[in-house]
Amino acid sequence: MPKMKPHSGMGKRVKVTGRGKIMSEQTGKRHLLEGKSSHVTRRMTGTVEVAKADVKRIKKLLGR
Repeated sequence: MPKMKPHSGMGKRVKVTGRGKIMSEQTGKRHLLEGKSSHVTRRMTGTVEVAKADVKRIKKLLGR
């Protein structure tokens, strides 16, 4: 049976905390920033917990 290999791209995008939560950067802060207010762009800084619907898929990609 071949080895399970984690998805290297997903490993660069998310971080697993000590308690097992999956954290990622907030979405929506890459482009089209002129149209967004500074209040909105400030709110999008930092990391957030990944949506519950995506956790199973992401854990599979990470090989966990």
